[in-house]
Amino acid sequence: GSRLSQDIIATVREQARQQKLKTQEELTALVASLISAELKPGTLVPETGKLQCFLFLGVNGVGKTTSIAKYAHWVKKSGFTGTTVLAAGDTFRAAATEQLTLHGERLGLRTVSQGHNADSAAVVYDAIESAKARGDSLVLADTAGRLHNQALLVKELEKVDKIIRQKLNGAGQYKKILVIDATTGQNGLQQAEVFHQAVGVDAVFLTKYDSTARGGIVVSICKNLGLPIAFVGTGEKYDDLHPFDVKEFVDNILARE
Repeated sequence: GSRLSQDIIATVREQARQQKLKTQEELTALVASLISAELKPGTLVPETGKLQCFLFLGVNGVGKTTSIAKYAHWVKKSGFTGTTVLAAGDTFRAAATEQLTLHGERLGLRTVSQGHNADSAAVVYDAIESAKARGDSLVLADTAGRLHNQALLVKELEKVDKIIRQKLNGAGQYKKILVIDATTGQNGLQQAEVFHQAVGVDAVFLTKYDSTARGGIVVSICKNLGLPIAFVGTGEKYDDLHPFDVKEFVDNILARE
């Protein structure tokens, strides 16, 4: 973000004069420390023995549905012994339900869904009720991302959020995860603000990190909204999801080896 970049530049100039820094290595190290100080790594680990729901948020095209599948795969690899169920709550985007269902089949996971343009909150409701009946531990829920109609999106998400809170009733973890495209610039911060104001965001996934973009907008998201970054997606395979590493991220932004 331009504003944060200007703030960092001003601080570098001031501290460089005070500390008499002159070499490129010294200045780059100072920039790295300033960026690192703004970043907030986060953890997102499901608990065992209780029902919980992780709700995935984000505009269309950022990779929400694929991120859900990758995270479900990561959860299983991490040693989580509970059963995961997928909720196809994005009933707005064409083929979103079919896409999530296909991922579920490939991963051996059950998917709860309804038809196109169905009530998203009803899908999530059914998924939680089904999970309770079957003894599942984790519901991973997809949502629509029609940011072009912000009022409708916010209303829908608030309804979904209310349903989940009522059904869990504080008994298990409820996390709201924002998915951000690494190629997104200042608009990424605006997206984060909309979703955070609507239902509150607990963690961020950064997708398409294998692109030429550096994903620098998440620095502004961390600083302005206080949101932690939990995972980064680095490809299209299920294994291409990794916990966020501050040093690696900053080194990539600054093109340091």
